[in-house]
Order: sequence, then C-alpha cells, then structure tokens
Amino acid sequence: MKTCRCIVHGRVQGVGYRFWTVRTALPLKLTGWVRNLPDGSVELTATGAPDAIGKLQEHLWQGPAYSEVTAVSCTDLPTSDEASTDFSIRY
Repeated sequence: MKTCRCIVHGRVQGVGYRFWTVRTALPLKLTGWVRNLPDGSVELTATGAPDAIGKLQEHLWQGPAYSEVTAVSCTDLPTSDEASTDFSIRY
C-alpha cells in the first residue's frame, strides 16, 4: 500500500474536478478524499496499490472537460492503519 498527497493547480474549481477525481479513483480501488483549497487549487490524498496511485497521478493532469491543469505536485505520506474505506469529497 502507498499513500500520497497531491495538489492540483490551474482552473480546477467550478469545473467538477472533485467529482471527476472520485469517479477516477474508485475504479482504481483507491481510498482517500479530495477538497477545494482557498487558493483555487484542489488537494487530495489517496491510498492504494502503487501502480494505481501512479495511474491516478497521471490522470490528474487531464481532469474533466473545462478544467485546465497547470501543475500537479505529489508527495508520499506514511500509510495509516486508519485509512478510509472509500474515496470522498471533503467540504
């Protein structure tokens, strides 16, 4: 298992990016969450198989229609025993 935290910059709020992230993460069997940040970026954490994490990180550059991703930065985090059981949106 691997856990990462990513920050996605660009036009990623108001375009369905959080909902798109959930729909992208679930088929990869990832758990975690995604939320908007006050600076206009989107933050997420994801836990799952290393190859699935890699695929999600690649997909983050695409985003949904009308999004325009300019930067994605990801860092590895320690994997917690208390990891969530789904992938959800945080408000």
